[in-house]
Amino acid sequence: MAILPIKTYGDPILRKQAKEITKIDGSIRKLAFDMLKTVKEAGGIGLAANQIGEEKKLFVIDRSFFSAIPGEDSPLIVINPVLVESRGEQTSEEGCLSIPGTFADVTRQLEVLVKGIDLDEKEIQIAAKGFLSRVLLHEIDHLNGLLFIDHLSSIRRRLLAKKLKKLSTK
Repeated sequence: MAILPIKTYGDPILRKQAKEITKIDGSIRKLAFDMLKTVKEAGGIGLAANQIGEEKKLFVIDRSFFSAIPGEDSPLIVINPVLVESRGEQTSEEGCLSIPGTFADVTRQLEVLVKGIDLDEKEIQIAAKGFLSRVLLHEIDHLNGLLFIDHLSSIRRRLLAKKLKKLSTK
């Protein structure tokens, strides 16, 4: 498994809509496992394929952050995710590996139901609440070319403008 370079704010791929994966083969499996290694090494929780330069609808989540229960802490690999349902609201601080050192309070849905495909080409459904819901929505946003800062007010974005400009010129 390889550690992949993470694209940072200003890279155009972060604003592109990812493409659906039509064939799950060895290259997709390798990509998913490399992404898991990358997110762990970077100290993150989730990572979308476009964050490492791949325009593919795929994200990984290191669930060891959520559960100490054996079996429930296995990594989550979701291909072609779709948000099926959402309800409620929560506001909490978010950050992103692609916008290092930047954090802000973001309001998102409290509960979600996401469906997708796993590496065995089986349909999966993930019902989540709270923090896991937030992470799922954050990663789905990435696959749609959105960043967490897009959820901020124009005033808050202006306050971050200098920091973001500095990141985009690296």
